[in-house]
Amino acid sequence: MSGAGHAPGHGPAASILRIVLLLAYPALSHVASLRSEGGWAALALFGLVLLCLLDALGRRRPVAWAALLASGLLLAWLGRSPWAWMLLLAPPVVFPLLVAWGFARSLRPGRVPLITRIVQALHARAGVPVDDRLERYTRRLTAAWALLLALLAAINLGLAMSAVPDGLLAAFGRQPRWPLSHAQWSWCANVADWGLIGGFFVAEYALRCRLFPQRPYRSAGQFVRQMGQLGPAFWRDLLR
Repeated sequence: MSGAGHAPGHGPAASILRIVLLLAYPALSHVASLRSEGGWAALALFGLVLLCLLDALGRRRPVAWAALLASGLLLAWLGRSPWAWMLLLAPPVVFPLLVAWGFARSLRPGRVPLITRIVQALHARAGVPVDDRLERYTRRLTAAWALLLALLAAINLGLAMSAVPDGLLAAFGRQPRWPLSHAQWSWCANVADWGLIGGFFVAEYALRCRLFPQRPYRSAGQFVRQMGQLGPAFWRDLLR
């Protein structure tokens, strides 16, 4: 049998589905917040569950299919209660924190910083060596991303505590000092967060182009394409 085929859950269709699900979550979460409807919140959360289980589903693991079915039934039931919207408060805190931890732990002695590994892989594909100056820069950039994502998680936790009427403080009968409506929370957690991350990425890319004019990509589009060409196995193992 040829080894040229894609592993289950890692073909082009799976990659496109991952992107669609990743982009759909903040959009559905925002709609749920603007309309204060549990059904939309349940749909957003189900898409997030599907995204997390996609690899195992592609490998036809019965436990993954059972987990997806159980999650769907639970969310359908929660969609008729305020708890569905309350669950939306968790992902903007948990996911940035997990990714920040992935960046931070790669800075420990004896490990290669996460962004250094990406740059080394890109340069290796092009047959271009990575000099010491670039390695120092990528180590600092890895730390910067860890700090930014940890800060976002902390801010989102504060927003989750301030949301009314279904925020964390309100759930325990406490009145937040600076109460936020569902819509205000969502504009911050589902829109502003992505704007900040995108702005940081664009600003850093511009700085990198200025500091390191000799690089294996000539444009932002080519940079993104080359990162995609590193393959699913590389990205799957990156945060391990």
